[in-house]
Amino acid sequence: MSMEWNKIFGAVLLAGLIAMLTGFMSEVLVHPKTPEKAAYVIAVPESKGGDTKGGGGAPAGPGDIAPLLAKADPAAGQAAAKACASCHSFDKGAAAKVGPNLYGIVGSKHGHMEGFAYSDAIKGHAGNWDYAELNKFIYDPKAYAPGTKMTFAGVKKDQERANIIAYLRSLSDSPAPLPQ
Repeated sequence: MSMEWNKIFGAVLLAGLIAMLTGFMSEVLVHPKTPEKAAYVIAVPESKGGDTKGGGGAPAGPGDIAPLLAKADPAAGQAAAKACASCHSFDKGAAAKVGPNLYGIVGSKHGHMEGFAYSDAIKGHAGNWDYAELNKFIYDPKAYAPGTKMTFAGVKKDQERANIIAYLRSLSDSPAPLPQ
């Protein structure tokens, strides 16, 4: 009976030794490549009848937002901003998610949320998040701040951007005045 136990223990030890050697060999043979930066890409489908300037090509840049803000619908902006809710919070005093809390963003400085690790591209921007700056950023975050951590593709429709900005304006104890 004693010899049977020796065989069982020997088999368990041999299996452990083989597993350990296999692990060492796999580390020597396989060299995984780690991405430079971890990111989730949020793809936003192009809307039908997008706002294009000229003969059906892509828009050259964001249009002037000031005239559109007068007729913007914050409720429609809130619905459009639901895509942002996976990364941003909107309630006063709420904690940051992947991105910063956007309560009170209109009129505040770039990198407005204390304690949030903004990219150098955003921290390096002078000035405040006024309507024109938000318009440019929401249109194409990567073009506005090359090197930003934000992977959102942007909102190309002018009125949809105006609605989102009107919604963001409403997220304040004292909303900033609309541009003339």
